[in-house]
Parts: sequence; structure tokens; C-alpha cells
Amino acid sequence: MIDPVLIAAARPVLLALDAAGKRVATAESCTGGLIAAALTAIPGASTVVERGFVTYSNDAKTEMLGVPAALIATHGAVSAEVARAMAEGALAHSHADVAVAVTGIAGPGGGSADKPVGLVHLACAATGAPTLHRRAVFSGDRDAVRHQAAQAALALLLRP
Repeated sequence: MIDPVLIAAARPVLLALDAAGKRVATAESCTGGLIAAALTAIPGASTVVERGFVTYSNDAKTEMLGVPAALIATHGAVSAEVARAMAEGALAHSHADVAVAVTGIAGPGGGSADKPVGLVHLACAATGAPTLHRRAVFSGDRDAVRHQAAQAALALLLRP
């Protein structure tokens, strides 16, 4: 079962995109499909949700979204640059009008001084608009970080 808090965060996104006649794609790494799951848990989502990419590995980011391997090698998979490339790649590899991407370190391991556990980069790309980026450091265990990241991504889809 999907967390009711995520479903509540997804509902206004679906309503706003539906009212605007827009479709969405997701590109998820650390959230592993939670964003797409929250959106599609709501009846009628098929009019808005175009597709979702779960690109957990670096190879998947490159193969499915076109994120340059050199970009990942230079900045790391958890970076603003890769999050932007993921969102733009999801937009380019779909029929969506808007795409959201998430890459981060959910823990409990994998963090460093520069990139602590809980660090998440989010990006939102839309046709005819600049790509937005947000950096966040969430607290809590792995599940908490993943859920907070999904909520932040859903909020980012309500871009101004």
C-alpha cells in the first residue's frame, strides 16, 4: 500500500496537470518508483501519467535517459547536474510535457562528508521552460528519506 501522505501530495499534482492538459514522466533513482506509484494510486491518473523510469544504476541513467556517462563520472550520480540531465532525458524519451527526477543517498550507508546520507537532488523539466533544481538533505532512516524525497518531487511538479 502506498503511503496516504504521498497520495495526498500527488492529488493536487494530478489535478493541476490534468487541468493544464499536460502529461508527466518520472525519472527515479533513490525513490525507486515511489513517485510514479503515488501518482498512479489515484483513479484517473492515466490521463496525466505518461511513463516512469526507475534508473537506479548509472548504466540505467545513461541507457534509458541519455545521461552522459562523462557527466556522472565528473559530478557523481548524486548531483545537480545529473538530476537535471535525468529530468531533461525523461522529457526527451517520453511524450510527456513535464518530467521530474530524483537522485540521492537514502542510506544507511553510502554517504560522505561532501554527500551525506539524506542528500537528494531533484529536478523538474518542462517543455518551453527552464529546468528547475532543488537540493535537500532529509533526515531519518532510509524509508523516511525516500518518502521525503518523493514528497519534495511532487511539490516540485507544482512549479510556479
